[in-house]
Amino acid sequence: MITVLGLALYGPLAASNRYRLSQYVTGLAAYGIDLQISHLLGDDYLRYRFGNGSIPVDAIFSAGIDRLTKLLRKQEYDIAMVHCELFPLLPAWIECSLIRRPYIYDFDDAFYLKYHSGLMGVARPLLGRKFERVIAGAAAVTAGNRVLANYALQFNTKTHLFPSVVDTGRYLSRPAGHHGKVFTVGWIGSPSTAPFLMELVGPLSVIGKESPIRFIVIGGKAPVVPNVTVVEMEWNEHTEIDLINSFDVGVMPLPVDDWARGKCAFKLIQYMACGVPVIASPVGANSDVITDDCGLMASTPEEWVNRLRIMRDDPKKRAEMGKAGRLRVEAHYSLDTNLPVLARLIRNVVDEK
Repeated sequence: MITVLGLALYGPLAASNRYRLSQYVTGLAAYGIDLQISHLLGDDYLRYRFGNGSIPVDAIFSAGIDRLTKLLRKQEYDIAMVHCELFPLLPAWIECSLIRRPYIYDFDDAFYLKYHSGLMGVARPLLGRKFERVIAGAAAVTAGNRVLANYALQFNTKTHLFPSVVDTGRYLSRPAGHHGKVFTVGWIGSPSTAPFLMELVGPLSVIGKESPIRFIVIGGKAPVVPNVTVVEMEWNEHTEIDLINSFDVGVMPLPVDDWARGKCAFKLIQYMACGVPVIASPVGANSDVITDDCGLMASTPEEWVNRLRIMRDDPKKRAEMGKAGRLRVEAHYSLDTNLPVLARLIRNVVDEK
């Protein structure tokens, strides 16, 4: 049995933990691989970050000690899999020296921009090139989209495009006829990406003047949209699939910037897996995931209005796009397709060490 120490930055509440690491545990065991996941910043930290509670200093300190202890016991694992960052604010040379086994570096966001701007930008002189060095030192790299993969390839030729995927045995479309009479647009995400919804306020309001429309927002703060019934709901792992199935169309607006280009279009994959047609900004991985037969692109307010009208007025087209999207996810963005790829990569790293 191969033992892999999975070093997640965030706890199970974070989609990156669940979909980049945790969902592979059971499947990898069938390949003779024991993936043991340890996170640094737990769910209490994420609740604090999104505005609920106080910073869990004791829990973070305890998790840091636990991480250091696991890293020092190198005889207990064969390789490591580092997701995003081993320790925030720690220079690359220290991180690489702490990982005393070959490691796979995995990322699904433009983390390499973290120390380039904003509050973290003050650390740029020391940490601006941190991720270049961590990537260069990896035995292999798994990148969540083409933009991230192209970045990593500059520093490590053993870079693999490894999209974020869903378990299509769990994400299932609902039988036809379960949608309500009111045209329903839906979005799922987190408080950090909810501000992107401001792009839709104008277009949704225009559609709302023409006919009744409902806008469901899951996991983030919903904007006020004139003429539209807005429903804001908390995210829950046990209800998200049923809620996505209540959408007539799923949306993913994005700004045109380097952070957005690093996004992995995971919302779209979730919608499409449930047989829901999509509309999205043509930014980053959105353009790779969506094809003409399963969704529409919109760059301007006028295009958003036009695409929403098309979806509203043509239920048959929505159904056809939903079916095509489901097939695309099954073929390219499912756990069944990714699992053997990861198992083979892990074995290759172990064989080469």
